[in-house]
Amino acid sequence: MTDSWATFGADLHLELSAGRGLRAGLTEALREAARGGRLAPGTRLPSSRTLAADLGIARNTVAEAYAELVAEGWLTARQGSGTRVAERARARRAAAAAPVRRPARRGPSYSLMPGSPDLGGFPRAAWLSAARRALTDAPNEAFGYGGDPRGRVELREALAGYLARARGVYADPERIVLCSGFAHGLQLMTRLLRARRVREAAVEAYSLDVHRDLLARGGLRTRPLGLDASGARTGELAGLGAGVGAVLLTPAHQFPTGVALTPGRRAAAVDWARTTGGLILEDDYDGEFRYDRQPVGALQGLDPDRVVYLGTASKSLAPGLRMGWIVAPPGLVDELLAVKGRTDWTSSALDQLTLAQFITSGAYDRHVRGMRLRYRRRRDELVAAVGSRVAVSGIAAGLHAVLDLPVGTERSLLQSAAWQELALEGLARFRHPDAAMPPRDALIVGYGTPSDSAWTPTLAALRATLP
Repeated sequence: MTDSWATFGADLHLELSAGRGLRAGLTEALREAARGGRLAPGTRLPSSRTLAADLGIARNTVAEAYAELVAEGWLTARQGSGTRVAERARARRAAAAAPVRRPARRGPSYSLMPGSPDLGGFPRAAWLSAARRALTDAPNEAFGYGGDPRGRVELREALAGYLARARGVYADPERIVLCSGFAHGLQLMTRLLRARRVREAAVEAYSLDVHRDLLARGGLRTRPLGLDASGARTGELAGLGAGVGAVLLTPAHQFPTGVALTPGRRAAAVDWARTTGGLILEDDYDGEFRYDRQPVGALQGLDPDRVVYLGTASKSLAPGLRMGWIVAPPGLVDELLAVKGRTDWTSSALDQLTLAQFITSGAYDRHVRGMRLRYRRRRDELVAAVGSRVAVSGIAAGLHAVLDLPVGTERSLLQSAAWQELALEGLARFRHPDAAMPPRDALIVGYGTPSDSAWTPTLAALRATLP
């Protein structure tokens, strides 16, 4: 069989200098590649036979060039180790342009920032097992460019069953559109609302500023709804005017105040949507994690025609998966696909197939139950550690708790946390700039963030922060 350049070992791109002999041109090209750093110290070069075949020149020419560079110290040649770029090339490059080193800023040693699960709890073994099954069973077309813009049907079917069973969502696979997380889903919905000529959206008076910014960058003015112990005051929606065509809510576990939207407030939101033709965008970011009772079902179950349900694997598994889903009302799917585009540009098909396997095998339920126990234990330990100093408000759910503070003390306690090298967030950050409610001082403690090994010292740092 005739040798071909395509079957040899490592590729090496070289441009031989014009007007010079083959050996001299090759020697200079290799020397410059090593000097300039394109060939890093320790890089193993192709054999003389392989490189000669690649370049279409005699093997002796390559061998002579290698020998000259070994003599100069640019290359090393040892029996059994082949020809490699010498370590001295690193020193020459460093001496030619020594970088200016600045002292690194030390970050906090501990973190109770909200919004993240315990990443150390990711079920690596179970996920790997699901990935193997997904890869084995994946049809050939899953590796192609195209695909349904809604995402893989296997995952949409798995989600439809799970969401109906665990969250009370009416979710036909044909009405599920996969996206790369909640933020992506909210961007798509913002574009859809703008296409419908909606100009304003209501949000909770305390809410995630990142989400408000996404709405604003999409061209929607945000109007704040008041909050109290019963959740968002949805009865105020009618008073915001006809310009408000949507409302973004966190009904199961309000972020960041930690309360649940009461049945009466849920009904008021649905009545507003039915009367005005508006849409409710439901952010069910951590609905599976309720510790004192069975989780409250999704608001979408009250009216699947007026509520757009947005879910994500960011809290239940990990944000790095970039996996989210939108359950759209029947009449909204085509509009949503129009703003999303014709191709599924979200997470990879294999990741989608893996999550489908993970759900249908029961591994997702087992993981959620295990994490629910872990987070409940952490919340109980948090309350026991700080309950004598501050009041802990909000329902026993989710991955964060609210520590209520005396008026005017939030900023000083955040400074105290910084002295303890503890990353912590205050409630003031999440306040809508147009909110009419009186300011409230509190700390938002993300007890899901630390790893198990860091939990005890992190809790100690929090205790040292509090008065």
